[in-house]
Amino acid sequence: MEFIRACDDVARAVSDAIAGMVGTPEAGAYVKMGADGTPTKKIDLVAEDIVVDYFARHPFCRRLISEELGCAEMGGEKGTIFLDPVDGTYNAVVGIPFYALSIAYAEEGIVLAGYVRNLATGETFHAIRGQGAYLNGHPIRVSGVSLLEESAMSVYGRKFDPTRVQEIGRKIRRWRLLGASALELCYVGCGRIDGFIDVRGTLRVTDAAAGMLVCEEAGGMVSDLEGDTLTFPDEVSVGRSLVATNGIVHNKVIEYLR
Repeated sequence: MEFIRACDDVARAVSDAIAGMVGTPEAGAYVKMGADGTPTKKIDLVAEDIVVDYFARHPFCRRLISEELGCAEMGGEKGTIFLDPVDGTYNAVVGIPFYALSIAYAEEGIVLAGYVRNLATGETFHAIRGQGAYLNGHPIRVSGVSLLEESAMSVYGRKFDPTRVQEIGRKIRRWRLLGASALELCYVGCGRIDGFIDVRGTLRVTDAAAGMLVCEEAGGMVSDLEGDTLTFPDEVSVGRSLVATNGIVHNKVIEYLR
């Protein structure tokens, strides 16, 4: 819980720092090419600098891995923090209130704690392995929907090629594209959507680590496109595809993706 409280502190600082920038051209100004191979916008760098500085002064981890910075030694004795300072940068730049700070803590490749805050609304999800998942301090649980025909899912296909998701897209009731994967994983966890499917192969450990733990600790299931255990390298230039559901419809989703 000490880590979660630290995340609360840094989230408040990030929210304050970027509040006046959201929805302005300044937010989307190109700064550099990030370690993940995508352009770093000013709003990303402002948020990242605050988080990195905080954990440099409060050494919770031995190293920190972020989409913009890459890997940095932080001075702690053990553990790795995976950081996405602004997940859903496009939404933040244009003023769509769905973008998040995502922070996960792992030891020996196992994520032990995850924290995701919607920086636009203040809604905060967190999870500690083996201790459940929470929204604003209250326990959350995945939905009980068992039929794809009644389900709502966030589904991402490859650019201009939705072939892989066409069949599942015809089966589900509602198709959503919300634009911030960390929050979408948490939305599965609290039952707002029944699944999150991303077949683009571009999700990185920094995007997904915290949200995956929230989803799983809330009773959900996360896998690769074949239904097998999903693993990420500690390398932000490498992406993966992902399926996250309430668990009840997981096998059905995998079948349609095949």
